Amino acid sequence: MINDRMDINEWLRNQMEAADPDLLREMVRSFAEMLMSVDADEVCGAPYGVVSPDRVNRRNGYRTRRWDTRVGSIDLKIPKLREGTYFPDWLLDARTRAERAFVQVVAEAYVRGVSTRRVEGLVETLGIASLSKSQVSELAKDLDEMVADFRNRPLDAGPYTYVWADALTMKVREGGRIVNIACLLATGVNAEGHREILGVDVATTEDGAGWLAFLRSLVARGLSGVQLVISDDHTGLVDAIAATLAGASWQRCRTHYLRNLLTKVPKASEAMVATMVRTIFAQPSADEV
Repeated sequence: MINDRMDINEWLRNQMEAADPDLLREMVRSFAEMLMSVDADEVCGAPYGVVSPDRVNRRNGYRTRRWDTRVGSIDLKIPKLREGTYFPDWLLDARTRAERAFVQVVAEAYVRGVSTRRVEGLVETLGIASLSKSQVSELAKDLDEMVADFRNRPLDAGPYTYVWADALTMKVREGGRIVNIACLLATGVNAEGHREILGVDVATTEDGAGWLAFLRSLVARGLSGVQLVISDDHTGLVDAIAATLAGASWQRCRTHYLRNLLTKVPKASEAMVATMVRTIFAQPSADEV
């Protein structure tokens, strides 16, 4: 389960890197190439294929360069110019910073949706300050389509034997006000034994109706073969699990249980009690438990 003090983007980035590196690699590659294309258009003085009196250069195909990142090596197509050379400084001089920024922005895009402001912030992080608002919006739009495709993809890597469900309260701007919303998350173990983010959705409150709609959407996308669901004991969530995942067992999250337990013991005894409870789950058989 997610630690309430952990940043949602950090958690999601870690999950995506561990569970679906191919997806993250493709998103980083696509976004980097879109950014280079727009940057090359700025150097040329006009967009690709557009006749303009302001044009000072022309595009001339691509050259490939390998970019090593934490999610694997990516072959990037770098635009070539008819006169002179184009090469993005951020790719040459700040690999670690640039790569971290790209991974961060696609993680934020997945969980929160893409905004022009976030994309513009990424561009400034990489030292590119010459992009127009319309160009930044176009970058965000293209990435938003990739995010939507992933969020609505078929869940065809099942059976998903184990599923974890949890919600995190977040503050968002809505109608000029800052309000609390519930970010609903589901992670599963697929047929190959790998963790996979099954879905992320936003609800006004963490209630039964929100969880029921979220879990039904996962089933409609192909979630099947679930034998065990782990979550907290929120009444609406437990009822929604029973209604949508018939035949699956339910287990209360150990982390939530331990937090509740430690509120019942003296402060000085918390470490001892926590250690004793953890040993229960480390026993090899029911008799030893």
